[in-house]
Amino acid sequence: MGAWFVESLCLEHDVAVFDTDKRRLRYFFNTHRFVSFDQISAFRPDLVINAVSLQHTVSAFNDILPYLPEECILSDITSVKNGLHDYYRNLGRRFVSTHPMFGPTFASLKELCSQNAVIISESDEEGKQFFRNFYASLHLNIYEYSFEQHDRTMAYSLSVPFASTMVFAACMRHQEAPGTTFKKHLDIANGLLSENDYLLSEVLFNPYTLPQIEKIQQRLADLTKMIRKKDTPALHQFVSELRENVARKEDL
Repeated sequence: MGAWFVESLCLEHDVAVFDTDKRRLRYFFNTHRFVSFDQISAFRPDLVINAVSLQHTVSAFNDILPYLPEECILSDITSVKNGLHDYYRNLGRRFVSTHPMFGPTFASLKELCSQNAVIISESDEEGKQFFRNFYASLHLNIYEYSFEQHDRTMAYSLSVPFASTMVFAACMRHQEAPGTTFKKHLDIANGLLSENDYLLSEVLFNPYTLPQIEKIQQRLADLTKMIRKKDTPALHQFVSELRENVARKEDL
């Protein structure tokens, strides 16, 4: 996603990209490529987008803070914001936190009109406006949540499908002629498992994830009980409830 931000912004803005591994900088164009902190200091950015994984986000900020002008806005794009609110508050600097809810695995980065982005409401107003304009230019659906609202929402919208897909993959066995539904699930599983391990752990270790997983366990236990008893009326009622749940979601 860091590379995508560079490529998406470099035609309209003066952009620099910094990486400690200079091999990762080979294919950027119309962009300053930095490998030393002194180069960042000389560039004097107005905004820094921190695109490392959540476990390294704070340390990456701490590494570059001495080389940034005081007015520079700090920005992160992490999928889970756990701990970042306190970090920004204690730091006392301007920040803007966002979450582009797509990636190269599941979305075409050239056609994003069906994709979403979240901007954290506690962020600096100028920073929020920058990302509102940027995301709107890509025709993204933009939502504004607080830090807490964001992580609660991600526990539902990411943790539930992630966990369900992992359980599906855990039950895999080699067999010929899988059905159409199976193939669709398999495509989703392959996409999910191609993601970075740290991204998966960030999403699943969200402090609001566990209650969602426990709901999955409870509903699976209910389904297991129906199947064991061959309780047709209960199963039909269960399926009816599922259809209503899905229909309500599609109406949103």
